[in-house]
Amino acid sequence: MQSQTGAPEQGRPETVGLVTLSHRGDLKRCALLFDSIDRHVPRRGQHYVIVDDEDVPLFAPYARADRQILPLSRFVPRWLRPIPALRWRGRRYWWSTHGKPISGWHIQQIVKIEAVRSLPEERFCLIDSDIYFFKDFDAAEIADPNPTPFHVHPGGVTEARPRHKLWVATAARLLATPQPSLPADDYIDQIIVWDQATIRAMIARMESVSGRNWVAAMCRDRDFSEYMIYGAFVVTSPAALARHAPTGESFTRTHWDADELNVADILAMLRAATPRERAFCIQSFGSTPLATIRTALDTFYSEPSESKQKSRTEAA
Repeated sequence: MQSQTGAPEQGRPETVGLVTLSHRGDLKRCALLFDSIDRHVPRRGQHYVIVDDEDVPLFAPYARADRQILPLSRFVPRWLRPIPALRWRGRRYWWSTHGKPISGWHIQQIVKIEAVRSLPEERFCLIDSDIYFFKDFDAAEIADPNPTPFHVHPGGVTEARPRHKLWVATAARLLATPQPSLPADDYIDQIIVWDQATIRAMIARMESVSGRNWVAAMCRDRDFSEYMIYGAFVVTSPAALARHAPTGESFTRTHWDADELNVADILAMLRAATPRERAFCIQSFGSTPLATIRTALDTFYSEPSESKQKSRTEAA
């Protein structure tokens, strides 16, 4: 699309949707995520918040014109159903007629793929509920005709990461692509951008290889990662790769450990953020109270912009 001057028109932010999968245990974290999106990502498509069907009423008060609360069942085939009262190590399990029972963690991955395949926007940001924006994020920068940001951690999968090794192998089997030798590239990050045309082509590849529905193909091979499958497809498909811009940089500054952070610790994270880092993540399994995160954000917002820039420069 071009403007009247003949120059390419900037991508339309409304063509970029946001997708968050959550549950009642993360309701308060989601509320903070919503606040941060409303403050820092005003120009965008719909924000789709997908939760267990029974949790929809709990999340319903947060719905608004550009935020929809959707039931998980909308994105799961009828032959895949939760097993009543069965939980193992806190995980819910789902019964499948195409393989062994799978956990809620597997279901979340399937739902992400189906959401991007079926929802109306052309690009999507996948954002977990323990991620919070602290700087403005312009969705137009990742909208068509701009290439889709494609996060790559070169050599990130090694012998020391056995689960990642399995995910690499599964992606190769599902897509019938050569299995890379180790160390292999890793495609997992905190905010991931997916292109809908690429997701649909990836699904078509899995169905062509397996001769069955793509969800059924994934259910027969339970050691999978949605991000690794997408990454493996992009790098082995010239057409898909042409729509992406590989980068080693992240949109998110992340604290990976479970230790408890205080306000000063969180402020140090935010002040040290790179220009590309628009959000931060403190893992939900950690011990940092949500109230501490809120206080740190409020303090950060009250600081003069010059002091933030000085702190970032000193940290660099």
